Formats: sequence, structure tokens, C-alpha cells
Amino acid sequence: MLTAVLFDVDGTLADTERDGHRPAFNRAFAEHGLADRWDVEDYGRLLSVTGGQRRIERFLAERGHPDPAGLARALHRAKTEHFVEWVRSGPVRCRPGVDVLLADLRAAGLRLGVVTTGRRAWVAPLLDRLFGPAAFETVVTGDDVERLKPAPDAYLLALRRLGLDAAAAVAVEDSPPGLAAARAAGLPGVVVTNGYTAGAGFPGAAAVLESFDGLDAAGLRRAAHAPATRARPDMRG
Repeated sequence: MLTAVLFDVDGTLADTERDGHRPAFNRAFAEHGLADRWDVEDYGRLLSVTGGQRRIERFLAERGHPDPAGLARALHRAKTEHFVEWVRSGPVRCRPGVDVLLADLRAAGLRLGVVTTGRRAWVAPLLDRLFGPAAFETVVTGDDVERLKPAPDAYLLALRRLGLDAAAAVAVEDSPPGLAAARAAGLPGVVVTNGYTAGAGFPGAAAVLESFDGLDAAGLRRAAHAPATRARPDMRG
């Protein structure tokens, strides 16, 4: 029986990548005297690397920087400060239909959790602003695990905290690395794509949707017990 739904954050609960994280990275580059700037397409390609600090480090290493790890740490600290500022004062909002889905899941008695590679320093204020405090029973961030997605560690930790087996939960993700992490932890995964991930391959997904329109508790229950497929099942109650 499905008793919990675990959500990714970036690109899933909110479209934060293009107009939130990306400009924050660019401001950090400028502050540190770097000429690099990530445009919309560049950033989309870089999203294959999970975790902002790892993304910067890979980027710097590919350009032959003498200390990619050290500079990546400094850049990521600055980027996080800029992103938190945007979260607190910018035009951030949840993806259309997310608030309706969460209300329906709560009404159905399902437990809600968050599993993200993001840092708690920005994840906590983002969730508080969008959904209010204590909206989720557990929140696992990149600070809580050694290995980030696509490794299953964050999902496994969330299940331990909830005291559940993988069969009792379903993951809602937006990207191939996120789905891979959920599947490696034994969870079925429902994918809701966004502008960056539309058209990507999602092998093993229980369902692949273009939006949250019509997605409800009954649909998630069906998807959690459906054979892994890319086909779109009827997700309406």
C-alpha cells in the first residue's frame, strides 16, 4: 500500500534552475573576477552533473583551472547567498498544479517528504516560502548524504527516517539522474518534465508527464503499482 510520496525540489516542485540558480551562479562568477557566464542552453547541458558545487568543479576542471575544487567551494558559497536572496525576495513560485496535488495527497492521508541534492541553506527557505513550515514530514538534502543523485543514498535515508520500505512510497522527479536515484533505492518514479528535461529518456519510469495537470493521489497510487513504462497512464482520480 502506498503511504508516502517523496518529491525532488529543483525543476519538480518549482522551476528554479533557469531563472534562479543560473543567474546566481553568474553573479558568483562576476564577483570572483571570472569572465564565464552560463546562458540558458549552457546551463541545461550542465544539469547532467548533480549538485551545484560538483557542477562548478567539473566546469572549472574542464577548463584547466589549477584549483577547481577550492574555487568551486568559494563560488558555491557565493552562489548560495545570491540564490537565497532570490528565494526570499524574488518571483519564485511552485509549478502550476503542485499546490493542488499536495492538498489532495494530504487529504488522502499520504505522508510527504522531500529528497534533493540541494543544500539545506537554500532548500529550507524555499520550502518555507512556497509551502509554509512543516509542509513535509522529512526533508533530505545534499548535506545529509555523501553520495548525491543518481546514487540512491538520499532516498534510502528518507525511507529510514519515515520507517518505510520502498514499496510503500513513490518518488516524483523531473530528471534522469533523479529517476535513477529513486529506482536504485527501489522506488517507483513518476517523472514530471520541465523545459530542461522534456524529451529526455526515462527508462524505468512508472509514468512520464509534461505537467502536474490532473495528477492526484489516486493517479499516484496507480502509477506506484504499474509496470515500469514510459507510457502515460490515466493519472486522474
